[in-house]
Amino acid sequence: MSKKIIVVGGGAAGMLAAYFAAAAGNKVTLLEKNEKLGKKIYITGKGRCNLTNACDVEELFLNVKSNSKFLYSAFYGFDNSMVIDFFESHGMPVKVERGNRVFPVSDKSSDVIFALQRALKEKKVEVSLHTEVSKLCYEKITDTKADEEAADKKTELKITGVILKDGTTMAADAVIVATGGLSYPSTGSTGDGYKMAEDAGHTVTECTPSLVPFNVKEEWVKSLQGLSLKNTAISIYSGKKKLYEDFGEMLFTHFGVSGPMILSASASIKQSLIKQPLDMYIDLKPALTQEALDKRILREFEEAKNKQFKNSINKLLPAKMIPVIIELSGIDPDKKVNEISKEERNRLLMLFKKLPVTLNGPRGYNEAIITKGGIKVKEINPSTMESKLVNGLYFAGEVLDLDAYTGGFNLQIAWSTGYLAGTSAAVDDLENYFETLIITVIYAHSELSSWDFNKNDEQ
Repeated sequence: MSKKIIVVGGGAAGMLAAYFAAAAGNKVTLLEKNEKLGKKIYITGKGRCNLTNACDVEELFLNVKSNSKFLYSAFYGFDNSMVIDFFESHGMPVKVERGNRVFPVSDKSSDVIFALQRALKEKKVEVSLHTEVSKLCYEKITDTKADEEAADKKTELKITGVILKDGTTMAADAVIVATGGLSYPSTGSTGDGYKMAEDAGHTVTECTPSLVPFNVKEEWVKSLQGLSLKNTAISIYSGKKKLYEDFGEMLFTHFGVSGPMILSASASIKQSLIKQPLDMYIDLKPALTQEALDKRILREFEEAKNKQFKNSINKLLPAKMIPVIIELSGIDPDKKVNEISKEERNRLLMLFKKLPVTLNGPRGYNEAIITKGGIKVKEINPSTMESKLVNGLYFAGEVLDLDAYTGGFNLQIAWSTGYLAGTSAAVDDLENYFETLIITVIYAHSELSSWDFNKNDEQ
């Protein structure tokens, strides 16, 4: 029998949920408060949209920072290869770039939106823009076993629909909440889903910006704005305790530091520490040991022994960085190279290997790629994305307490949980049971079954 299903939120998870709910023959209405669908998708991947990662499925789990084991059914129900097949079958070819990152061939995030819109139209999903949901509607249901006393009745909630901001009530057999988190609030992600969940009795864990740049204390950083460093290493400390280290790319900005390494650091460091000032050291020459680098500097000095110091290190550093390093070294820029002491050279060497920067906390949600925290996953059925507290209520995407590193993994979470919520909402309980059973049996003997899911989860 056809069901009436409402999807709240027209982002990645919401659109996919609506598509698969409708694909099962149900009447689906997608409610989006913005003037268009997929507003956040437009700006992802610097406007190119890194829609997934072409790694092995096991690696998907390894790149999820919070609650990776919760995603077992979701990832295997709709994995990265299925995401690629979905978009290519809807007229959007993809390409794989460095780090297995998957992009549209066109390099246009708008093409991802167009493909999803075509898919929704194909399944006759009713899309209602400029439509904001203010609250969920549910009723109490009572389950009494024949041999139990009336006092032992178990009371539960069942979803009945939604109430719009204008006061209109819309009835539904199932509701999927896919409203996103708090990151990039200009795209409509303002935490609406958290309030809906809390009103229904759900717990929302502490939310913080993640995959976000850092402010930096030192003023000289501003002079390096726009400078990107590749093949660089960083290490971050709280006192003497090392919190994070990485090798790769970073970017200087007008306020501090950004780039892949920095964003990953923001996701990795415990939230209790991230807001405190932290010491970061940049290794500008990680491929060279201190001894090897010292020899390299001596070689450069020998070639430029009659030159001024400021003109002697242009082969070692980007032009933009030379004035900064000279100033920090304390060496007179006009000093002849052959007059530089060993002590001065050692100071220079340490700046190359351990350039100190003070991180003064992360930037806000306006610049965060993802929200860390959300609806507590222990209150959600991982096999269906259905609430354990309200029958017929489902959640998908960033609204859940799930986050991952950069590289297409967060969008994969959105697609997978959206798929699972949509397909689960579309069928009755018995069908759901057998579908879940089949998935479990298929993968019970897979290689992943022997993998330790707990090793990458935050407790």
